[in-house]
Amino acid sequence: MNKKLLLSACFMFAITLGFAQTKEELQAQKAEKQAEADKFQAEADALQKQIDALPGWRVGAFGTIGGSLSEFNNWYAQGAPNNSSGNIGITFNAFANKIEDKYFWRNSLNTNLSWVKLDNKDVDTDSDDFEPTTDVFNLSSLYGRNISKTWAISGLMEYRTTLLDNFNDPGYLDLGVGATWTPIENLIVVIHPLNYNFVFADNDAVFESSLGAKIVADYTRQIGAIAFKSNFSTFQSYESSDLSNWTWTNSFSYTLWKMIGVGFDFALRSNKQEALSYALGQYDPMGTAAEPTFDNIDNKLQSYYTIGLSYKF
Repeated sequence: MNKKLLLSACFMFAITLGFAQTKEELQAQKAEKQAEADKFQAEADALQKQIDALPGWRVGAFGTIGGSLSEFNNWYAQGAPNNSSGNIGITFNAFANKIEDKYFWRNSLNTNLSWVKLDNKDVDTDSDDFEPTTDVFNLSSLYGRNISKTWAISGLMEYRTTLLDNFNDPGYLDLGVGATWTPIENLIVVIHPLNYNFVFADNDAVFESSLGAKIVADYTRQIGAIAFKSNFSTFQSYESSDLSNWTWTNSFSYTLWKMIGVGFDFALRSNKQEALSYALGQYDPMGTAAEPTFDNIDNKLQSYYTIGLSYKF
């Protein structure tokens, strides 16, 4: 009996030792393969940099989709026990850039659209449709002729408006000329002291076109699974600071699996004309408050953000 126990113990020890050795061997093989993979990836990255440096078109796009749906029935703990709600948000960023030795032509598109629904089933007068909330559309085209490695004489066209509600009311079209500075890779700074800001709107008493200076700073980069874009655009009117405006948008995308990941977008904006137009729409002439004007309007900082799944095109 003791011999059988001893033989069984020796057998189990041998099996355990065999498995341990196999695991160590597999880990060693994995380390070798990983080293080879890292080497090949470094070579592939170096080749990609050479490809990116060649003249020609560069195109790309990434976006974020976020949303949620819910429905409650007889949920008495809340004020509306019977309701259905939801929100959907879509952000899309795309670029098409032609880079040559003597000139460049950079084109970009940014959209951010979202809808919200809150349907109280116990109230017949409320809406059961998805209503638009965030509504951003921005299209720009920059052409430049290089005069050095970092400077170029350039012309810019930038158009901003909404798509879902009040299309082109207001709408902004900037046309200008000046210089473009590219101090480092992926960073573009546009400095146009001669720019005309065309404003399209039904309310001519608030929205006014004017001559001014246009400054744009854009940084777009891809680092492994992370893609991000930051764009700051400002117009400074020579006629009045009330006609000036600026917008700062940021988009981040992290790829988790294949082309799918998570995304985060946020933006800030200051526009006194839009603030006054909104205040006039809320103004009650029969009330005690003074009529809104450029002098007394509270130009609050505008902002939005979207979080959700992202898809890299």
